Amino acid sequence: MSISILAMTFFINFAYVTISTIRFMLTMKGYRLLAPILSMIEITIYILGLSLVLNRLDNPINLFVYALGYAVGISVGILIEDRLALGYIMTTAILPSNTDNDENLPTVLRNKGYGVTQSYGEGLSGERMILEILSPRKNERELYQLIKSVEERAFIITYEPKFISGGFWTKKVRKRQSTLLK
Repeated sequence: MSISILAMTFFINFAYVTISTIRFMLTMKGYRLLAPILSMIEITIYILGLSLVLNRLDNPINLFVYALGYAVGISVGILIEDRLALGYIMTTAILPSNTDNDENLPTVLRNKGYGVTQSYGEGLSGERMILEILSPRKNERELYQLIKSVEERAFIITYEPKFISGGFWTKKVRKRQSTLLK
């Protein structure tokens, strides 16, 4: 078994799974043009890699290298998607409402360009301020650090909304989505 065939088997499956992982994440985020284009490339690479392995099943190393390319491809696909940080996150920050901090977190966040909806709720230890913040996913760590720098006791939860409608972010979201679809 030649090293070049093993290397080709690894890199073909690596490329296939990396593209497949990214395509799946794009599909879940609603990229209706880019995801199908990537799927065409993905299936072409898949057939190439599978035929390489199926034509050489006499050597178990071929199957191992194919599986190794698969595993590494998933890891790299996830890393690429994390770096792209496509989409938006919705962050809920729950704060003690009787804070001694001089800074007003909703004002700080709004001054940084975040949309903030403020409400109040009741927690185990009393009244809490609840902030709902919509942000591009690429700003998630920055937002988290900003909240913690103003109120270190904040309880923070983030999730990815599938649909966004209304509010001051709607125009920004539609503009970005129309740019990506063109």
